[in-house]
Amino acid sequence: MEEIGFRDLGIGDMGWLIQRHAELYAQAEGFDASFEPLVAQILLDHVAGRDPACERAWIAHAGERRLGSIFCVKGAAPGEAKLRLFFVEPEARGRGLGARLLRLCLDYARARGYARMTLWTHESHRAACALYAGYGFRMVSTTPVRNFGCDLVEQGWEIDLAR
Repeated sequence: MEEIGFRDLGIGDMGWLIQRHAELYAQAEGFDASFEPLVAQILLDHVAGRDPACERAWIAHAGERRLGSIFCVKGAAPGEAKLRLFFVEPEARGRGLGARLLRLCLDYARARGYARMTLWTHESHRAACALYAGYGFRMVSTTPVRNFGCDLVEQGWEIDLAR
């Protein structure tokens, strides 16, 4: 695989993120079409309201091929960052790219003075959850739900960044 670079959100990335999230979650999890507008709304909110002093996106790429993403955005509470749209293409998994993206996001949040970071995921995302736990996140909530046409278990995770 070519050398992997990281850049901010650029032309065409929103469409790619919406499409790839929708396609891969449908294939891997059985999600229905209601997931696609959620991804679109997260991206629209980021682009429309981004504070460049403390919010950032990373697109991992090898040449022109996009391989993954992660976003650091303001959370609901003061001093809280939120991890969003963490994703690695299947072809790039198992090579440490997810860990590199997560480290970029955590380092950025710490450098911007955030006290903690939160994220929302599903228990079925075992590899990502193992990565979160390995970086010091702790699961703080678990809720059975019916979303995106599936029975799921949502999880909330957080990490104290002031260490």
